[in-house]
Amino acid sequence: MEKLKKRWEIQKNWQLLFPVLGVLLTVFVAFLIAKDSPQWFGVENTTTEWFVIIALCALLSYCLVRFFLWCFQKLEHKWKVTYKWEMIAIFIVFAITGSLSGKLAGPLVELLGLGREMTHPVLYWTARIVLILPIYKIILVIVGWLFGQFRFFWEFEKKMLRRMGLGFLLP
Repeated sequence: MEKLKKRWEIQKNWQLLFPVLGVLLTVFVAFLIAKDSPQWFGVENTTTEWFVIIALCALLSYCLVRFFLWCFQKLEHKWKVTYKWEMIAIFIVFAITGSLSGKLAGPLVELLGLGREMTHPVLYWTARIVLILPIYKIILVIVGWLFGQFRFFWEFEKKMLRRMGLGFLLP
């Protein structure tokens, strides 16, 4: 445990929440991918079904954790964070925000009367993608605040708006 705390620069026990939550979410995502794998191998409804799911889930979890650790190394000097555990919190915020904005855009498009059944697919998907951007921007700061990373995400938003030529929207 001390090795983990030292590696991620954890000073208080509550900060252990972020590595634990990061691993749990990674395993959950790996399971969501692996749960359909028996169909790929033609072993659904057999005794080996759960073996295949567990084995693939373990393999995917390992690969995803290795990929995220590689990403942390690449972004460690680019992102100005005080402690390494904050990187995990930032990755979790990006994951939650991306998924949530994609999920919320669908009902919002329906609410605007541009439902999938009533609208041409090109118009539907264009409207949905266009709506994702403002939803993402708002949710990113809110979820970042919930995870204690408001300052990082507020600066991230301002930089992104300036790069998009929308800096005039900033106070």
